Amino acid sequence: MSTAPKANHTIDDIYALPDGERAELIDGQMYLMAPPNTRHQRMAGELFGVIREYIRKNKGQCEVFVAPFAVFLNANHKTYVEPDVCVICDRDKITEQGCDGAPDWIIEVVSPSSYHRDYFVKLFKYKAAGVREYWIVDPDKKRVMVYDFANESGNEYTFSDWVHSVTLEGLEIDLAEIGRGL
Repeated sequence: MSTAPKANHTIDDIYALPDGERAELIDGQMYLMAPPNTRHQRMAGELFGVIREYIRKNKGQCEVFVAPFAVFLNANHKTYVEPDVCVICDRDKITEQGCDGAPDWIIEVVSPSSYHRDYFVKLFKYKAAGVREYWIVDPDKKRVMVYDFANESGNEYTFSDWVHSVTLEGLEIDLAEIGRGL
């Protein structure tokens, strides 16, 4: 999707978008977002469902949200993102408008239009903002990059692997099951 030409946008520009049009704002740069395809939505929905069920079953204090859900990473209103899935364990960050501050865990499902943003721009932005765990799920490559920012580590998994969450201790996700039917 195209990028708006000026780089000093604010959250007011996001709120002024026509109904149905979505964008993210990173350091004042607005990125228009294409509607996700069915495969993308299935993947995000499956991950959300597994995480939500784990939190409920274990009576966890964290909450999981699926896009569109507003995340305001900085207090300056120049960075606003809508992660595909995010987990927030500090309930004081959750407001009626979304999340003020960094979620503990963010999952982005890569789309052709978001590839560069997910793998590069957001990777560094999320790390700098204090996100603990970041997953980049790439359905085309059938892989998941898992970044544990707290321990400065990153690992690559395939859709035949099991992955452990850093944020939700004890949660293991079967990527083969999540990727089935794609």
